[in-house]
Amino acid sequence: MSRWLVTGGAGFIGSHFVRTALGEGWVDKLAVVDALTYAGNLENLEPVRKHAGFAFHKVDITDGQALAPVFGDGVDAVFHFAAESHVDRSIDSAAAFVQTNVGGTQVLLDVARARGVGRFVHVSTDEVYGSLALGSTERFTETSPIEPTSPYAASKAASDHLALAAQRTHGLDVVITRCTNNYGPYQFPEKFLPLFITNAFEHKALPLYGDGLNVRDWIHVEDHVRAIRLAFDKGKSGEVYNFGGECERANKDLARAICQATHVPTDLIQPVVDRKAHDRRYAIDATKSKRELGFRAGPPIEERLDALVGWYRDHRGWWERIKQGAYRDYYERMYSVRGTT
Repeated sequence: MSRWLVTGGAGFIGSHFVRTALGEGWVDKLAVVDALTYAGNLENLEPVRKHAGFAFHKVDITDGQALAPVFGDGVDAVFHFAAESHVDRSIDSAAAFVQTNVGGTQVLLDVARARGVGRFVHVSTDEVYGSLALGSTERFTETSPIEPTSPYAASKAASDHLALAAQRTHGLDVVITRCTNNYGPYQFPEKFLPLFITNAFEHKALPLYGDGLNVRDWIHVEDHVRAIRLAFDKGKSGEVYNFGGECERANKDLARAICQATHVPTDLIQPVVDRKAHDRRYAIDATKSKRELGFRAGPPIEERLDALVGWYRDHRGWWERIKQGAYRDYYERMYSVRGTT
């Protein structure tokens, strides 16, 4: 019987991985660990809450004593999604990012090693590479220099190095994945696409940083979680694998596309003061992942935008509760009486 542990499983990417893994029978038993900080939302896991193989543990990964019992009689694999991930928040205050992304990762690595975990998949980001020039053809490869710009990216780079050190020093079977910008259902509405979509529904301003020419390489979250499964199945221990959507788009162009898809005027797009040290361009070279794992990017964002907008339109209650802060009541409603398992 296979047993997996997923950290950050109530977040955007982690919850999609959990729903897919249980829904498609990838694993028999799956335990989610999440501290339910600002972006963790148990409503994201509602579709699998009653699955016989599902268990949830409200635990902070920085707390080794609380974390160790979650491993129970044994865990075959850890998928480490848990992270503070909002760049603007890291610029405002970096301490929580260092505590969770660096300290928490080391605690998790120590517990995983002590409990004999078979494989540790560390989910990282292309932001550890820094920024590329607008108009260039260069793309990040797995051997590109690690030159993070934001405190968030620096904390993720540090966690990557700790994971690789655990493999090289202690022999823990570690695979690292680095992915570019994700989009899809259940994304926290502080992020660019859901923020603009939901603001458009409310006829509120769409706050576009600076000149809007910053370029990101977009990948659908479904493609990303399937790529992570490929890394788990086929990745080599101690290796890094890049995943991207081969879909570079300027923020300004996506903002206009959202206006069209939500049927609002483009004058809702309002330039705001740019983010400090705002990376100009991200682009992933996924050649290694294609060759070694069989990874392939899915359709471009333009072919999925109407479906994305439709999901947020159909799930208005979900994002309205988040914007109002009411989503945090869900844990108390669903788990305060029964407790966690």
